[in-house]
Amino acid sequence: MSRLAWLNGLPIEEAQAEFLRCCGSTRWAEAMARARPFVSEAAVYTEADWLWSQTGPDDWREAMTHHPRIGDVSQLREKYKATATWSSQEQRGVQEASEEVLQGLADGNREYEARFGFIFLVCATGKSAGEMLALLRERMNNEPEAELRIAAGEQAKITRIRLEKLLTSP
Repeated sequence: MSRLAWLNGLPIEEAQAEFLRCCGSTRWAEAMARARPFVSEAAVYTEADWLWSQTGPDDWREAMTHHPRIGDVSQLREKYKATATWSSQEQRGVQEASEEVLQGLADGNREYEARFGFIFLVCATGKSAGEMLALLRERMNNEPEAELRIAAGEQAKITRIRLEKLLTSP
């Protein structure tokens, strides 16, 4: 059975739980579960993008609460067990970071949260810890509303990557 057929055949509650692993917005995950059956993987991605475009700031903030802080390995293990493997893969660039960069990320995350009221969210796949730190520092200059939209865009990228993993992993 293909992963798409498996996903299409799940009871609605289980499908919603799988979609929540990809994006922590309850509204989005419920809508994705109701949108099944999908005729192709491309249809999954198209629907995911469209449904995300129908969400707003409350949904974006909710989704952000399902992510560990960049570089926070202990939080990955404890709070985010359902997505820990994916998050760990996505944040692979942090694993080889210097103590100085890790401290910069920790300090920057605290400053960012104090300024914007949500965690720094970046699609970390393929980025080094230094690149993520530079992005964090650069984005600190954004206006809060603009930054929330940027973070929502990063969530969309993360969601796409996680949907791909959902549809291809055994």
